[in-house]
Amino acid sequence: MKKIYLFCLLLVTALSFSQTAEEKEEKKKKIEAEKASLSKPYHEMEDADAKVKELLVQAKAENKNIILQVGGNWCIWCLRLNDFIQKSDELKSAIDKDYIFYHLNWSPKNKNEKFFAQYGNPGEKQGYPIFMVLNKKGKLIHVQETGSLEEGKGYSAEKIKAFFDTWKSKS
Repeated sequence: MKKIYLFCLLLVTALSFSQTAEEKEEKKKKIEAEKASLSKPYHEMEDADAKVKELLVQAKAENKNIILQVGGNWCIWCLRLNDFIQKSDELKSAIDKDYIFYHLNWSPKNKNEKFFAQYGNPGEKQGYPIFMVLNKKGKLIHVQETGSLEEGKGYSAEKIKAFFDTWKSKS
């Protein structure tokens, strides 16, 4: 009797693991399909340090802060956040009006080490995407993890708008 029980237990365990593996594979395929359908805003081989220096000139001229959305085209949540913002007239308008906005790439192919040597890479500790806010002089004034901007299975327009409102240039 114990052998039958043990056999059944092993069979159930094996079946649950195989279903889990199949479910994981299906989920991975769905994510890859979603990634393929979303725009890719990160320029993987771009020198972020040089680009941010260019943006600082623009920020000074326009009296704006810079928001860096750090992540990469490999990151589904990075692509989802970009898509969410770009499809919201209110959020897109707030960015265009109040900020210089840049998608700063971090990926295994280009870790933008020169930039991150200066500012640190909060994404390594807190995950991606992550926002870094620089003032027009290039000083890092805020880091915002994006998990707190989520709502349900997506993002909250109200939370993102409040974040944008808080860090726009006051001068």
